[in-house]
Amino acid sequence: MQNGWGSKNTCKMTLNDPLSNVLSNIENCEKIGRHECVVRPVSKLIIKVLEIMKDHYYIGSYEIIKNNRGDLIKINLIGKINRCRVIKPRLSFKTFDIENFEKRFLPAKDFGIIIVSTTKGLMTHIKAKENNFGGKLIAFIY
Repeated sequence: MQNGWGSKNTCKMTLNDPLSNVLSNIENCEKIGRHECVVRPVSKLIIKVLEIMKDHYYIGSYEIIKNNRGDLIKINLIGKINRCRVIKPRLSFKTFDIENFEKRFLPAKDFGIIIVSTTKGLMTHIKAKENNFGGKLIAFIY
């Protein structure tokens, strides 16, 4: 018996939000105890988010694998992620709003990071607070 997606054991993944798919794939691989994760597609935003995660020791190294059908990213997981999600809708914030969003998305003070997009590029909420930047919320990780 088929479910309309092909064989009964396959599931089609929609790519409405590629960053959300990558983060949920990383979180699922962390939960089941895998040491590496292969995700696709590759974009500048995904690479920058992975770079921030690597700088804050949530993931190990990552490697971009080139092939003919679109590139893949192989990520080494180190088991430090409890939750990583995209913030939808991409809420705007000013510097004095950051503490409200910390209370809303992070479980405790100084535990986890919120990735924000500013005019100076992607950065953590801590760096945005230090430099008095406003912008849009992208994701949170703890």
